[in-house]
Amino acid sequence: MDNKILIKDLCNLAQLDIDAIRAYAQALDNIDHATIHTQISSFKADHDRHVNDLSAVIRRLGGEPPDFSPDLKGFFIEGFTAIRSMTGTEGALKAMRSNEKLTNRTYEKALGWEMPADIRAIVDKNFADEKRHLAYIEQAIETKAWEKTSV
Repeated sequence: MDNKILIKDLCNLAQLDIDAIRAYAQALDNIDHATIHTQISSFKADHDRHVNDLSAVIRRLGGEPPDFSPDLKGFFIEGFTAIRSMTGTEGALKAMRSNEKLTNRTYEKALGWEMPADIRAIVDKNFADEKRHLAYIEQAIETKAWEKTSV
């Protein structure tokens, strides 16, 4: 197993989570439904944990994790989310659904990488979070949860 390739792949995964954190911040600025806001805040915290966990692994492997700033793709994700979220909770959820679909695809692809079992466990846990995020967001959109007092 080539650590350089794994480090690069893990850095890309951490960068995606950094971009997700920034997108979640944009969405949260426009979500006025208290229950949804709380849930989306917890998802943002999950992404913070993902970055911290992945960064620790990257350092352990001898690499340098990405800076906490968006890459080019992150600028587009953040901008898209900001614009879409301007319409309120519904727009924010729809923007985050698109973002979570990307994150889910990326984590699913990561499971095909060759990596030690302890690192795979972290990627598996993060992917489980991503699936939970997407399921909640899709359910909230489908039921128009923002029109109700609770989700």
